[in-house]
Amino acid sequence: MPNGNTEAKIFTCTQSKELAIKIATAFGVPLGNVITSTYSDGEFQPSYEESIRGTRVFIIGSTNPGPENLMEMLLMLDAAKRASARHITAVLPYFGWARQDRKDKPRVPIAAKLVAKMLEVAGATRIITMDLHADQIQGFFEKPVDHLFASTIFLPYLQSLNLDNLTIASPDMGGSKRAYAYSKALKSDVVICYKQRAQANIISHMELIGDVTGKNVVLVDDMVDTAGTLTKAADLMMERGALSVRAICTHPILSGNAYEKLEQSKLEELIVTDSIPLKQKCSKIRVLSCADLFADVMHNVHYNKSISSKFIM
Repeated sequence: MPNGNTEAKIFTCTQSKELAIKIATAFGVPLGNVITSTYSDGEFQPSYEESIRGTRVFIIGSTNPGPENLMEMLLMLDAAKRASARHITAVLPYFGWARQDRKDKPRVPIAAKLVAKMLEVAGATRIITMDLHADQIQGFFEKPVDHLFASTIFLPYLQSLNLDNLTIASPDMGGSKRAYAYSKALKSDVVICYKQRAQANIISHMELIGDVTGKNVVLVDDMVDTAGTLTKAADLMMERGALSVRAICTHPILSGNAYEKLEQSKLEELIVTDSIPLKQKCSKIRVLSCADLFADVMHNVHYNKSISSKFIM
């Protein structure tokens, strides 16, 4: 049972409203009422239009850039803290700014650590998120972090395809751990792409480690941004004799001309979650909702039940 008679209330930031409605429905409570006032210069102010004193508040919002998404989450957290909510959980389907998780050259920030501290200072007493860019980002928080894996969504879909000669692929060396975890669950082979970047989002060279001849390949990654890596990897694998190439990416950032790249590529399909709303339609994108996963975990958190099964790849 929850502590005392603590009531659970679910609210959403603007960018995640569609997903939040699904989560609230699955959780079994109505989505809370928040209005946002906007000044002419772009400054905005969210306001809870119902009492949240003594409640457990879940605030749903991905913090993908632009910066207003993160700012809205911070303001919502601060408002909940000042309104005397007992527990304040930031539900971040996508934890933005996570690629800056270390100093990879002199005189740069560690943005992921900065964002973690801002969330805590703003009032978050717990974080629920999914497929962090790097697992160690959990260590940037002093509050409890529930790091969920979207594999619980993707694996049943992959198994339903009944693909022969299935091979899991990582689009880079950094994603090899994730690829091996999927291959273990699916009892398949693994190949890895080795890439070199001229600069951020620009690949100068890519090579394939492993054999894909006669294989149905599934690329696995935590996010897809410009789609340059995925489309280049798919084209390379088809040139090397693959029967088909699909991709699984949890977070569909899809910036720049990513949609055009996907349509023109040799990818069979791109499977994503709805952690970030799509900007436009694409015939090659299949969206699997993460609403039930988050609703289940939020329910268990509220009622002090185990959620360890959601951490298993």
